[in-house]
Amino acid sequence: MERIVDIIESIANEKSLPVEEVSKRVITSITNTAKRLFGDDKEFSVDVKKSLCVYQNLIVVADNDELVKDDNKYISLSKARAESNEVEIGDTLKYEISFLNLDRTAVNWLYKELEYNVQRLVEEKLFEKYQSMVDKLIFGTVIFIDNDENTFIEFDEIRAVLPRKNRIKGEKFKVGDVLKAVIKHVSVDKKIGLKVEISRTSPKFLNALLTLEVPEIKDNYIEIINSARIPGERAKVLLKANSMSIDAVGATVGSKGVRINAVSKELNGENIDCVEYSSEQAILVSRALAPAIINSVTIDNDVAKVVINHDQKSKAIGKQGINIRLCSMLTGLQIELIEQGSVGEQSISSEEAKANLENLFKNI
Repeated sequence: MERIVDIIESIANEKSLPVEEVSKRVITSITNTAKRLFGDDKEFSVDVKKSLCVYQNLIVVADNDELVKDDNKYISLSKARAESNEVEIGDTLKYEISFLNLDRTAVNWLYKELEYNVQRLVEEKLFEKYQSMVDKLIFGTVIFIDNDENTFIEFDEIRAVLPRKNRIKGEKFKVGDVLKAVIKHVSVDKKIGLKVEISRTSPKFLNALLTLEVPEIKDNYIEIINSARIPGERAKVLLKANSMSIDAVGATVGSKGVRINAVSKELNGENIDCVEYSSEQAILVSRALAPAIINSVTIDNDVAKVVINHDQKSKAIGKQGINIRLCSMLTGLQIELIEQGSVGEQSISSEEAKANLENLFKNI
């Protein structure tokens, strides 16, 4: 106990923790142990600056104060002045107690308190670290797949879980595979401690892969304004060039599609449409509905009314309504298609397309 400072520094170095915070947890552990040894109703303070010193604290109150009856926390002014003439009401007297020759039971209590409080500190620091990494790309090695097809990977100093719902349709992994994902959610479970959930279906995963593959995005010459995905099927990404000399779509696609194809391969063959950003919503909707050719777009509040020829209808809607749904997700607008020659007659809306997609993927 004489070298308590060395013990604190040793714990901090071993666990890669700040010395000051470890010191606070050690003081908490010693205080809790002192309460178990000498009484939970007593107040204690701990000094670990040089050697370990534990004190019982008593607050000075007036002789006729009702609180003086609680001699575990308070001391009368007359008794206090028997020890020091300078003491005043409201002061705190500290009485050092022996904390060196602990029996085996007390040592076990202290050990468990230290273990618990230091482990909580480790978990808090890990939580802060990985909470700041939400939506960031990580690489990990598959170490286990449970009966529910949840995939557990190991990266850095923790284990993360890729739930089946966050896996792209048709993907299969085996132990030893190295996979990429983004951190979706971080929490602390009372039983298992830190829990990190990762995802390969989030639009943020697409963004992270594009940032990894396209230097212009990484260097902020191109900005990803938004992205939308139907995982394993199709995606659309909205791109804005921050320099007049850069073609946002062309740079992202790459020569002969090499960049976008590399991202598509990682997404299990997901088709990716790159859309050039426009501040004009009508133009943006027209571009986002590609490959359909649009006659006109009228924006009414949050609804985009799109006039098209009959032969473009299927292209605008897409297979199972995927294209129109992705356009809605990308622009934040509800899309209504109106065939040329029957103005006012709604062919299909993005909400209907959404319902079709939900039926399509409900068993996936």
